[in-house]
Amino acid sequence: MEGKNLSDFIKYAYKKNKVKDVTEAFDEYPPEKEWHKGKIENVLNEPESKYNCYNIGDIVFVKKYYYNNGEEGNNHLFIIVDINYIAVPIESFGMLLSSNIEKQSYKSNVLLKKDIKNGLKKDSIVKTDAIYLLKESQILFKIGTVDKKIVEEYKKMFVDFNK
Repeated sequence: MEGKNLSDFIKYAYKKNKVKDVTEAFDEYPPEKEWHKGKIENVLNEPESKYNCYNIGDIVFVKKYYYNNGEEGNNHLFIIVDINYIAVPIESFGMLLSSNIEKQSYKSNVLLKKDIKNGLKKDSIVKTDAIYLLKESQILFKIGTVDKKIVEEYKKMFVDFNK
């Protein structure tokens, strides 16, 4: 929700009505059609470790919801592009990652090649036309990171796309 602690970038995204609930990302890019199929065991090579704090540039695995029986629902990868702080991080803002690289032809999608640092197992696209609100409770774990310089390029693409 829009407030005084938000960065100028996120205020701009709200002004353009481009901050979306994370459920919209799951609807548009169903995890079942991704290489990881929304399953944690397909993403992790080792037991997951929970981080207390995430940073801009982190690639994180985000849950959509839990079923009533406690089982995890759909999961997806996002790059954190901004964080809303008060005294501690209260929410993050991310761009969706998708392994559907055939959608790279869309003007707002950019290729991110897999490498050791980012932890991706397949080349993916970053969907730079929308920002998704990620609550800290929805972030399951971090798989890797990209340089902040690259994140700034994605943010610039977002602004250029939404002029």
